Amino acid sequence: TRYVNWSLVMNRLRELRLEHKERQIDLSVGTDIDTQDISRYERGVTVPSLKRLIIFADYYSVSIDYIVGRSDER
Repeated sequence: TRYVNWSLVMNRLRELRLEHKERQIDLSVGTDIDTQDISRYERGVTVPSLKRLIIFADYYSVSIDYIVGRSDER
């Protein structure tokens, strides 16, 4: 059975943001997702919805499989 490792999701979202030299506010403006929500995702307090995972994947031009850890290929 496959499951989502939310700790990995949290780390990958943060890693992608930092690789692009963005602050949470920059990502918020670029995706129209509240800064507090982004902070919660990166801290593992809450998990992003599928819709939001799609937004992040499109924003960073990576696959959802990469973000959720099903693939290491971006």
